[in-house]
Amino acid sequence: MKIGELHLVQDNPDKDDKNNELSPLVKAFLAGSFSGTVSTILFQPLDLVKTRLQTSPSTVYNGPRPVNNGVFHVVSSIIQKEQVTGLWRGVIPSISRCVPGVGLYFASLHWLKGVFLGNDGKNKPSSIQAILIGMSARSISGIYRQEGARGLTCGLLPTLARDAPFSGIYFMFYSQLKSAVPAHWTDSQHQSLANFGCGLAAGILASTVTQPADVIKTKMQLYPQRFSSLPEVLVYVHKKYGIKGHFKGLGPRMLRKTLIAAMAWTLYEKATVSMGLK
Repeated sequence: MKIGELHLVQDNPDKDDKNNELSPLVKAFLAGSFSGTVSTILFQPLDLVKTRLQTSPSTVYNGPRPVNNGVFHVVSSIIQKEQVTGLWRGVIPSISRCVPGVGLYFASLHWLKGVFLGNDGKNKPSSIQAILIGMSARSISGIYRQEGARGLTCGLLPTLARDAPFSGIYFMFYSQLKSAVPAHWTDSQHQSLANFGCGLAAGILASTVTQPADVIKTKMQLYPQRFSSLPEVLVYVHKKYGIKGHFKGLGPRMLRKTLIAAMAWTLYEKATVSMGLK
């Protein structure tokens, strides 16, 4: 490097600082987008089954006898009518909808951890901090993903009511569980397995608590002309299905939501280490 070039670099410290400040956010976004792409493709069948269960009657008639419209029946019906590839129906819209949002979520999470925790977000968050960070990051990405025409924004409030608490509860349990894992597991070849196990455990409770909001969101998005407010959906679901109607589709959603979150976090943690964010 020439002397003149050295002075030029030294005379522009603000530019270098700006690049250093933006670089971790870009890395977090790319790592999150990568993990979101893999997770969305891998678990698309569970999302399809969950939606079919929520929008179909509890029993269907296959001949003279009624048949319970459960997970097995939905899966077998899809395969019979659309073959195995039918289980990945809608994967492209899912990727275009989810992947940028996942990238923004992890970028927002990285930034918020720095704001709340300092030290570049490397300090361990308390339970309250984890809930606030997780909810804030999901709200930012949820608003972004739902921008657009009314058909896309319909159901925004229940989406945030479902996703923000889920992310807050999930991040709280995930952080606490990771802190409880022995250090020799998190610093060894078992790190990815430990992260995945923590992700699975954290997702179970969060999925159960937020399931009613997911049912409401699905109804509002599928029938925007029929339901214009949350109370209307609540009354309809309760009258038609009772209390259990608010948890319709919990099994596949819990399986999907828990697995996809655990996989996304495992891949994200791995990618951030490779990118030098940790």
